[in-house]
Amino acid sequence: MSADPQLKAMPSALTLHHHAKCSTTKARASTLDLPHGSVPLPIFMPVATQASLKGLTYDQLRDTGCMLCLNNTYHLGLKPGQEVLDAVGGAHKLQGWDRNLLTDSGGFQMVSLLKLATVTEEGVRFLSPHDGSPMLLTPEHSISLQNSIGSDIIMQLDDVIATTSPDHARIKEAMERSVRWLDRCIDAHKNPETQNLFCIIQGGLDLELRKQCCAEMVARDTPGIAIGGLSGGEAKEEFCKVVDTCTGLLPEHKPRYVMGVGYPEDIVVAVALGADMFDCVWPTRTARFGNAIVSAGTINLRNSSYANDFSPIEEGCTCKCCRPTDQGGLGLTKAYMHHVTAKETVGAHLLTVHNVHYMLTLMGAARQAIIEDRYPAFIRKFFSDIYEGDKTKYPEWAVGALRGVGMDLLED
Repeated sequence: MSADPQLKAMPSALTLHHHAKCSTTKARASTLDLPHGSVPLPIFMPVATQASLKGLTYDQLRDTGCMLCLNNTYHLGLKPGQEVLDAVGGAHKLQGWDRNLLTDSGGFQMVSLLKLATVTEEGVRFLSPHDGSPMLLTPEHSISLQNSIGSDIIMQLDDVIATTSPDHARIKEAMERSVRWLDRCIDAHKNPETQNLFCIIQGGLDLELRKQCCAEMVARDTPGIAIGGLSGGEAKEEFCKVVDTCTGLLPEHKPRYVMGVGYPEDIVVAVALGADMFDCVWPTRTARFGNAIVSAGTINLRNSSYANDFSPIEEGCTCKCCRPTDQGGLGLTKAYMHHVTAKETVGAHLLTVHNVHYMLTLMGAARQAIIEDRYPAFIRKFFSDIYEGDKTKYPEWAVGALRGVGMDLLED
């Protein structure tokens, strides 16, 4: 399979403005102009799977400064369904969100709902988790659904295989099928002037397959490019090798999205490897288990040790929960959060506010560090805060990945 030199560039409804690049690593600071506003990169995107971010109203999400969040094509295709989406005029109107949306294609459900799915060249045949009824998701139907949703960024349907699969032939087949399905997605896309189709690079942990897929996808010149099929249980060293290899082959003028990545350590390193966009349900999901993300890692506020702790969730945090009342915040303490997280739904709600704010603030700080060309120092402080300055505890995968882009995490 080789790239077709006759392939023509797609129309684009985005503009990427580069502001700075780290002089040591591959980190980039940019602004992505989309139909519903400008998005600062690098960025973490919260996940509102079924047109609702669990634990937050959209007014609260706006207050965090979020300019881009996710909906799920597969779930919205089942409920409320395409007819309702067409009648209301798309998902922005359905959920009252006036900023940007990104929709995945439904392909990830090949992994997450594998027992309910069968993959053929035609598409993916699912049994609905709601009522067991059959649903065929083809590249054409995925794009049609996303056209009805009206999301600013839409994803191609790709053939997703868990990175831990030992079946190399199946991984190669999935990569090649993803390229063929991209061509079908491009042909089916009816709104390229208002919706940006991103291709998805597959190939498992095989770097040669990833390189081959990069060549095929880049030749098709979609407005943006995603690196897919990761965060499936593979070793972090392997994850980093794939991201580093792919970003090294991607054009500078395209946004780069690493799908399904949401732990702060993973994101901070992946930014150094040249990635721009990330998403994950983890920050909101972990809030529902009483966990707050802080600069020292995560703390579980259900722990009885916080029952008499009257300090904020994190000192200096400017989220609505932590901010003092005289600064327009709620001035909540760990003791109060301990009181409500175990038995009141408001506990999960408040921790979601904090965790989403933390992730977006982390990305804003990383972006500013890149602009000021001090990203290596930013990374060193980030890891020092988590591991209390004990470099012997730094994860080997992070140390190795950063050395690969010219930075020694263990230096003072």
